Amino acid sequence: MFKRILIANRGEIACRIMATCREMGIETVAVYSQADETAAHVLAADRAVLLGAADPAESYLNQDRIFAAARETGAEAIHPGYGFLAENETFASRCQAEDITFIGPPPAAIRDLGDKTVARRLMQGSDVPVIPGLSHSETDPAKLGEAAERIGYPVLIKAAAGGGGKGMRVVHSAAELAEAAETASREAAAAFGNGAIFIEKYLARARHVEFQIMADGQGNCIHLLERECSIQRRHQKIIEETPSPALTQALREEMGAAAVRAAQAAGYVNAGTVEFLLDPDGRFYFLEVNTRLQVEHPITEMVTGIDMVREQIRIAAGERLSYTQSDIAGRGHAIECRIYAEDPENDFFPSPGPIDYLQQPQGPGIRVDSGIYMGGQVPVEYDPILAKMIVHAETREAAIARACQGLKDYVVIGVKTPIAFLLDVLDHEAFRDGATYTDFIPLHMADWQPAKADGDLARIAFVVDALTEKSIGTDALRGGRAPELTPWQTLGAWRS
Repeated sequence: MFKRILIANRGEIACRIMATCREMGIETVAVYSQADETAAHVLAADRAVLLGAADPAESYLNQDRIFAAARETGAEAIHPGYGFLAENETFASRCQAEDITFIGPPPAAIRDLGDKTVARRLMQGSDVPVIPGLSHSETDPAKLGEAAERIGYPVLIKAAAGGGGKGMRVVHSAAELAEAAETASREAAAAFGNGAIFIEKYLARARHVEFQIMADGQGNCIHLLERECSIQRRHQKIIEETPSPALTQALREEMGAAAVRAAQAAGYVNAGTVEFLLDPDGRFYFLEVNTRLQVEHPITEMVTGIDMVREQIRIAAGERLSYTQSDIAGRGHAIECRIYAEDPENDFFPSPGPIDYLQQPQGPGIRVDSGIYMGGQVPVEYDPILAKMIVHAETREAAIARACQGLKDYVVIGVKTPIAFLLDVLDHEAFRDGATYTDFIPLHMADWQPAKADGDLARIAFVVDALTEKSIGTDALRGGRAPELTPWQTLGAWRS
């Protein structure tokens, strides 16, 4: 087993990986930019190495400096988390060349599955249903138009080399096609350095259902059940749950088997996610494979009881899977809400700045994967995700109630967050009924506005009291009059 692992990431996912490493007795190395000098992941690591300026190209995307940090600290393996270099074939290949273990899939799998058109061809050859469309990239508007007429409008233009909603446009008529294709290609080139696009049928009223897969280097591959990720804003997931309210046990087994075939077709090793679209008639179609740990992995951990980061590390160290398919069983229901530094009253624009006050929910069945602390800073340069609140309960109804209460108890002051928006989504009648289609947000929340202040004076007083107590403690350090307080109350964000 590894003695020291470098985490080539930041924020909540870096902190999450470090938590498992500590349990396994593995030392951790954090890397950071100048903007993250006092970030939570830096404070949580055993060692930390400065990469460079705040610009990701000078820090978290700078492979030379990351490998120099690994050599300097004697790290035997690198965990990429998600984002940045997590799905970068060149980075994975360079790990092999540098004799450092990459905690993720082989470079060839990243390459093949990273190109959606190649992935489509792999799935077609492995009896995995794919959405009608092109299986090669195409930028010629005339040829795209021919394909669209053949498939039938509406169609979806997609980037061949990336995801996350970048380079994606829904086209409802031939008149819109040329401009949409040009815009999508330009956006894809800016986001992924590759303007290749392709076209497929747009499925209205579909659900986004994905299956977590895990494979070892000895040929064993299993799935860890599904996640429903249909609640999306601009193609970005914001609330995920498992199990899906739409799946029967028979459909779950059929989709899970297809997910395993998809992984095996690509020679997959380690953790990955096979994503499907499920239409209202119960037909499912391959969407893509994410060749990394997903943001929403904690809900799978909650219902299966399996630490997925631990399994990733074990597999990367050459060990066999700890489980067979028959060992995998879900218990209860789990929901994840993503907490971003975004202003929901200003079109969800990023909201960087200081965390003046932070109260995160706690209690039975509540888990918070966080990358922030009170007094810390949220930089403008990176993805604005702050934390994820995950709840688990015996039933979906109970999980929704627990998630709602958790969001009510979640207080972040200093930056804006969409907590009120998430609460209204969970409390919506359509969500409670399980009508969670990918058009949920535009259909039900397009004109959303936050409720007026409800006059919850007790809650406001609690926060003011906490901030005042912190101020008194600070005055005590300066020599002013104050109640007798311990160092633990007056030192603020302190660690050994």
